[in-house]
Amino acid sequence: MTQNRFYWVSAHLTDKGKVRSINEDACLDRADLGIWVVADGMGGHAAGDLASGMIVSELKSVNPGNSIGELAGNVEQSLHQVNQHLLLESHQRGGEIIGSTVVTLLAYDGYCIYQWAGDSRIYLYRRGNLKQLSRDHSQIEEMIEQGLVTSDQAEQSSIANYITRAVGAAELLELDAEMVEPCDGDLFLLCSDGLNKEVKDAEIAEILGRYSFQDAMQQLISLAMERGARDNVTLVMVQAKAVQNQQPDET
Repeated sequence: MTQNRFYWVSAHLTDKGKVRSINEDACLDRADLGIWVVADGMGGHAAGDLASGMIVSELKSVNPGNSIGELAGNVEQSLHQVNQHLLLESHQRGGEIIGSTVVTLLAYDGYCIYQWAGDSRIYLYRRGNLKQLSRDHSQIEEMIEQGLVTSDQAEQSSIANYITRAVGAAELLELDAEMVEPCDGDLFLLCSDGLNKEVKDAEIAEILGRYSFQDAMQQLISLAMERGARDNVTLVMVQAKAVQNQQPDET
């Protein structure tokens, strides 16, 4: 009897960009645990790098458990704990919000779950097609869904950076989560909004289709930098590779 299993190839790149003085993004790239994370400290607030760093520090020691559901539950619990720590830190510093977006990809056996709060994104590139799996938690995205503005108008909006969810932003952290069954060759891209501010989805798809795994990451970062990189830019790329595990023959 043959059963499909996956192993995972992953890599990450981050850059503070050309405008910001520090990098408030953080990422986690742990194929051995089946956990990948991008966190974007909230720009314009105090200690965004502290918030994103706290998320990554907490999640790198998460217990994977014995199922995809247990792994996702443990990650969610850890993010709720970080949320409480950040609220306490904010109170001690006088009440200014200390927060971060987060997007995760979790893998266990033949299943994946992705979770997110804010506008850091996860994409799936499968058989030449790119799909944004997450939906931005932002005021402008809500306006697009309500038909109040078009996507082109949204790019020029003065509230384009206003997010509606983040770790550390409210007493109750609201995470969205969905499951996906990977296929051999699937490529997941997690990124902070510093990428999609500069590079359109069609361009991301073209680069992922044209270049090898490592070269594609560098091309995406380079293109964002060429266009001004107004924000920190962080990418984590994860590819599913099927391996055939056959039952050993009895002798």
